[in-house]
Amino acid sequence: MTPRQRNTGLIATAVATVIFITPFLYIFFMAMKTKKEAALFLFSWPSEWHFWANLTEVIQARNYMLLLAYFNSTVITVGAVTMLIIFGAMVGYVLQRRQSGWNRVIYGLVLAGLIVPPAVVPTIWVLQGLGLFKTIHGMVLIQVAYGLAFSVLLYRSFIGTIPRDLDEAARIDGATPWQIFFRVILPLLKPVTVTLIVVQSIAIFNDFTNPLYYLPGKDNVTVQLTLFNFQTQFQSQFNLLFMNILLVTIPPLLVFIFFNRQIVAGMTAGGVKG
Repeated sequence: MTPRQRNTGLIATAVATVIFITPFLYIFFMAMKTKKEAALFLFSWPSEWHFWANLTEVIQARNYMLLLAYFNSTVITVGAVTMLIIFGAMVGYVLQRRQSGWNRVIYGLVLAGLIVPPAVVPTIWVLQGLGLFKTIHGMVLIQVAYGLAFSVLLYRSFIGTIPRDLDEAARIDGATPWQIFFRVILPLLKPVTVTLIVVQSIAIFNDFTNPLYYLPGKDNVTVQLTLFNFQTQFQSQFNLLFMNILLVTIPPLLVFIFFNRQIVAGMTAGGVKG
C-alpha cells in the first residue's frame, strides 16, 4: 500500500467516523439537558447534567410504559425472528435441493414478496377477519410475512454452497428428511442464521409504522411508539424525548457493533455458488 493510498484510507475512515458519531453525540447531549436548554436545539455541552433525573422520568412516564414497550418489542422480535429462521431455512432448502415444476412459481412468489409493496394488501381487513388485529401474535405474523422473502433468498443462496453428498450420505444411513434438515443442514447454516438474526432483529425492533397501524392501544405499545409520550400538540419535552431516543437506540446499536463481522460474512458466504 502506497503512502497516498494509506492517507486516503485514513481520511475516509475519519470522515465516516465523524458522520456516524455526530448524530449520537447530539442525541446524548440533548438527553442530558434541562427542558428549557433542550428547547434551543443547540449542539452544545450541557450547562447542567440531568442524566439520572431525565432517565428516571422517562422510565416512570405513564406508569412505566417504556418497560412494557421493551417487553412487547422483545416478544415480537424473538417470535418473528424464530419463525423467519425456521420457515426461511425450510423453504430455501426445498427450493435449492428439490427440483420440480413448482420451483419457478414459488421462486417467483418469493421475488414478488420483495418487489410488491405491502400497501397493496388490505392488511387491516385481513387481520380483522382472522381476529388478529390489535394482538401481539398478529404483529408477529406481519413481521414474518414482510421478512420471509428476504430470509428465503438468503438461505437458498447459502444452501447452494453445501455439497449434496451430505444429504445423500445421511439418507443412506437411514435419516428421514426431517432429520437430514434439522441435524445435518441446519447446523451448517450458522453464518447466515447469525446474519439473519442480527439484521431482522434490528429491523423489527426499530419498526415504527407497522405497530402504529396494526397494533394500536397502550397495552400493545412498542419502544418506538413511546416517543409520543413527550411530544404533544401544545407541549414538548425535548430533553426527555431525546433520552427516550437514546434508550431505544442503544440495544440495536450494540448488536450491530458486536455482530458486524458476522453480518458481512453471512451476506457474502452464499455468493460463490447460487
